[in-house]
Amino acid sequence: MYQTDPPRSPKDVLPTMYDLPSEDPEEPGLPDQFHLLQPRLLDETFRPQNYPSDEIFVASDLNLYYDPRHPLWHKRPDWFAVLGVSRLYEQQDLRLSYVVWQEGVHPFIVIELLSPGTEKEDLGQTLRDIKQPPGKWEVYEQILRVPYYAVFDRYKYKLRVFKLDGGRYAEIALSESRFWIPELELGLGVWQGRYQDVEQPWLRWYDGTLNWVLTSTEQESQQAQQEKQRVERLIAQLRSLGVEPDVD
Repeated sequence: MYQTDPPRSPKDVLPTMYDLPSEDPEEPGLPDQFHLLQPRLLDETFRPQNYPSDEIFVASDLNLYYDPRHPLWHKRPDWFAVLGVSRLYEQQDLRLSYVVWQEGVHPFIVIELLSPGTEKEDLGQTLRDIKQPPGKWEVYEQILRVPYYAVFDRYKYKLRVFKLDGGRYAEIALSESRFWIPELELGLGVWQGRYQDVEQPWLRWYDGTLNWVLTSTEQESQQAQQEKQRVERLIAQLRSLGVEPDVD
């Protein structure tokens, strides 16, 4: 390739999401149910107060292309969030993948759901073959420099959070399996409850009052319950005045 004068930017000369593979032929099929439901709950409750909803991009099991020198190298985080970018690629298309050199903004937080087959790589405990692409830990910490990295053990229901500190990840000591992220005005924690008719510990976001951020379904249920209570109070007031309301 001939150099131009002045040089053209990587955004102009390197592949876009339309040019790069969006599926991995070595990993056919869909994720298991936990890997489908848990990211969905994270999506539904991720509402940073200091960013408009159209400037927040979240994704799960989506190719994340991170190295313009090796444009085919990618990772597939279980869940990640990028702040300050359009929800749509160039404000018009749903993304096929997230290509860092085209977007210009790195993920702010990445979450991996641990399982026996991925635990060592997720925690940076594998030795790298120099002939192979770097592992997840190295990509998130050294290449993308993602400010926050969290891992959630789906069998022990244990949350671990790492924060970039001096170029390296430092593990945060958690209190009650919760961690507050001031830049988001949100916290991440382990919640015991029922989601999609499954009762178990789940990872979800909470707000500054330490209340779990509600999903749209939970909001509708809460509003219906509040309306029912309002009607019951009104009926009681009418009866106290000697008026029997027509509740039909």
